[in-house]
Amino acid sequence: MAPVIKIGIIGGSGFDDPDILKNRKEKTVSTPFGNPSDVLILGEIEKVPCVLLARHGRKHNITPGNVNYRANIWALKEEGCTHIIATTAVGSLQENIKPGDIVVLDSFIDRTTGRKQSFYDGEPGHPIGVCHIPLEPAYCQETRKVIIEIAEELNITIHSTGTVVTVEGPRFSSRAESNVFRQWGGDVITMTAVPEVVLAKEAGICYASMALVTDYDCWRDSGEKVCVANVMKTFSENVVKVTRLLTTVLPRIAERDWEATIQELKDVVQGSIMLPH
Repeated sequence: MAPVIKIGIIGGSGFDDPDILKNRKEKTVSTPFGNPSDVLILGEIEKVPCVLLARHGRKHNITPGNVNYRANIWALKEEGCTHIIATTAVGSLQENIKPGDIVVLDSFIDRTTGRKQSFYDGEPGHPIGVCHIPLEPAYCQETRKVIIEIAEELNITIHSTGTVVTVEGPRFSSRAESNVFRQWGGDVITMTAVPEVVLAKEAGICYASMALVTDYDCWRDSGEKVCVANVMKTFSENVVKVTRLLTTVLPRIAERDWEATIQELKDVVQGSIMLPH
């Protein structure tokens, strides 16, 4: 039997507007890993069942390092989400990736410190065992394909691949750090991609991320350096484009057969768990 498609939407900085949902209702939940960032907002977009969650809380009062990523992903899993589409603000590490562009991420470099990256931690009430989840591919290839196809149909300029460097934050990088990340092959930089993508894979959820470029970080010799005011200004000017892409993508996802993709992901998770002897 084909799975019932329900799509979780994790909104980043500047993209946590619940008014995009029809038949909206709020649901307060808790998880074995604590409380998620905010209430779950249930509803429909283009008749597709969706669950919206503000990553930093609706008041944007949770720093990147303090987001309870495990509770967020677990809550969406328990709510029955087969897919998650995340939106996030990123800085560009490459000249050809310009502010206002959208990058459909396909890999990451993790520079965070101390964030819990697994549900399988040996704590009471948590899943049993140790999960050595593979992260290649890190993002759901089939979901990424749908986003790329729709962007082309809508004539929205996107970058169909991109490696995101995730830093701890909340500070921005130094120029020396920014140049190192460029040398490593990073395309964009953010503070929230990891462990969100890792946990979604471990939860067996098809996860993709639409990253909106807001600035050129601080590596360039000319131009303005990254700052909060410019980040929010660029995001607010381009959020309509992200919303248009998202709302067109959702029904296209819902009309496809995901049975094989979801089963393959479940098999990967199951095969990655080492149970205690």
